[in-house]
Amino acid sequence: MKSKAFWVVIFLTLIGISALFSIKYFAASKELGSIKVIISSQRYSGKYLDFLKMFIKLVIKSDKEVDFDTRLKLENSVRELADAEVLALWQKFVNSANETEAQNNVKELLGILVEKIYIK
Repeated sequence: MKSKAFWVVIFLTLIGISALFSIKYFAASKELGSIKVIISSQRYSGKYLDFLKMFIKLVIKSDKEVDFDTRLKLENSVRELADAEVLALWQKFVNSANETEAQNNVKELLGILVEKIYIK
């Protein structure tokens, strides 16, 4: 009789431990999902930040006219963002008729880039 009771206690203890580990597993799985979302948004923001840094370095801080290779590099970086709004503002900037219009378009472009960068 004592032997049966012992095995019942062992069995119930194992079921309890299994239930506890199952609960811990599902909680960790849910947390992992939310962490993946955060990391994904940070990577996406990183692309905007990389383009913003490159734009400032190669265009804004430049003392000379931007050459073809630099414009091509910037154009490719903008397209890699795969963001229609940023691409439209970029094209608006590139197609500016004069310096005043270009400056206004740069302000718009920089403003939207900063808005797109998420820091959580």
